[in-house]
Amino acid sequence: MSEQQLPAVPQKAPYAVEVEGGKTYWWCSCGLSKKQPFCDGSHKGSAFAPVSWTAEKDGKAWFCGCKVTGKAPMCDGKHKGL
Repeated sequence: MSEQQLPAVPQKAPYAVEVEGGKTYWWCSCGLSKKQPFCDGSHKGSAFAPVSWTAEKDGKAWFCGCKVTGKAPMCDGKHKGL
């Protein structure tokens, strides 16, 4: 049985992003993307996959930066315990 892969932690705080209503965003779940908090394909060959999220309206969204949220792709404050 193989060990579960853990994501990298690019930052211990959320990413505040201005989003457009109706637009779909692909959140990086592996933590390796150079375009945080979004996927750039760095997960290829790993157990990770990007998470799709569509904004309901224009405004600011708080994407998880520590990659351990229970509400992917949004921040749920778990970074405070890291």
